[in-house]
Amino acid sequence: MTRCNVIQRLNIAVARAAKVHSSLDKRNISPHTIRHTTAMHLLQSGVAFSVIALWLGHESTMTTHRYVQADLSMKDKALARLQEPETTLCRYHPVDDALMRFLQDL
Repeated sequence: MTRCNVIQRLNIAVARAAKVHSSLDKRNISPHTIRHTTAMHLLQSGVAFSVIALWLGHESTMTTHRYVQADLSMKDKALARLQEPETTLCRYHPVDDALMRFLQDL
């Protein structure tokens, strides 16, 4: 199937769907839109980025970045997963003074 044929069939399907859902009349739906939407749904479902790249048929995950961008809710979820580090502040005290002597002699 050629690229033009895919676009033609998609336009026919969108025109039919627009009869039921009038909001589709105002939308520009293309094969790229379908790929982007599918990639976003996969990402939001927790599918690994490399798997999404393979599913889209990309040789490199860099190409997938065109289709997949984290939305605000995904960023909020990522921030919510972060935990405060369990560390205590302390001053560094070298065990071996040889390093300090070496640095002072420079």
